[in-house]
Amino acid sequence: MDVDIDRLHFLIQALDRHTGNSKVSQRVLKQAGMRQQDIAPPAAVYSAHKEALFIRHACDAVGDITFAARTGLEVTSASTVTGYISKYSRDLRQVMENLSRFHGIIDPAIGLSFRVAGNFAALEADWKDASFARYHRRTEFLLFAALARMRNLTQVKLHPIEMRFQHKVGSYAKTYEKLAGCPVVFSAEKIEIILPLSALELKVPTYDPKLREHLLEYGERLLAEKTPPKHQTRARVEGLITRSLPGAILQAEDAAADLGMSLRTFSRRLKEEGTSYRDIVDDLRCDLAQTFITNGMTLSEISYALGYADQAAFSTAFKRWTGQPPSAFKTRVEHPIRTAGRGSSA
Repeated sequence: MDVDIDRLHFLIQALDRHTGNSKVSQRVLKQAGMRQQDIAPPAAVYSAHKEALFIRHACDAVGDITFAARTGLEVTSASTVTGYISKYSRDLRQVMENLSRFHGIIDPAIGLSFRVAGNFAALEADWKDASFARYHRRTEFLLFAALARMRNLTQVKLHPIEMRFQHKVGSYAKTYEKLAGCPVVFSAEKIEIILPLSALELKVPTYDPKLREHLLEYGERLLAEKTPPKHQTRARVEGLITRSLPGAILQAEDAAADLGMSLRTFSRRLKEEGTSYRDIVDDLRCDLAQTFITNGMTLSEISYALGYADQAAFSTAFKRWTGQPPSAFKTRVEHPIRTAGRGSSA
């Protein structure tokens, strides 16, 4: 599952500006499983998962979980077919309609939908590959970048009614609100930007109906030619587990049934991918635990969210995964040391 490489170059440049040291971005690339030669021309796309890891480790490197959102707000243009369709649209309503139609061309991991209800409008994000739900920093980057694009396209300092995320960020919530210039709700049912109806009528100064018509035809051809991504069983399982949280972890039998498989077939498919249901649960719990700690959740909240009977059981598991108790990891997050090998910020 690949995305346009220009976005990674943008993220690297933002990290270099923030740190004043290109060695930091090179280290973060390595942590995300990439080398400089992997992203040099003629490379045009790269792994969406590696993008998510780059954003995660970039936030770790600067010791600021809001770095992804801040960087999203720096986005002013997009050299993609959807970016150009938006640029030549008549108004923000057309921009939203086109985004919901064509966004899958540039990011197959997430779908966008536009709806008008009552006295507001909403741009809603939904995971096509639910394994991406764990990457909170990438989600924040994408939504704040969408807000920045709306502002840039209309040349208006647009303030949404609300921005909503499904994850928690604890005491950091006020910082996100200050960045957005509007209320930001966490632990929401959906990921979305809520807009006043009046915002839909905001004109796009670069509107060009002929260019837009041509690009729409091109976009339709790309959609028709695009093959839906085949998700590995593991990714589908991670999505099922993530959606079942907080609370008890989904049992293997239930996961198999949800995927329309017998338990035997389910286990065989995972074995063919070099894993097992237990390994997936452990990996996901370990990853989410570090994410939740970085997001400012308490250990008791995390224990419940990940389906542990009590905090002691969670602490034992965390030490088995990472070699340190969660309290030590929490201290390191709260007092970051900007070196390689730090814990993740999701």
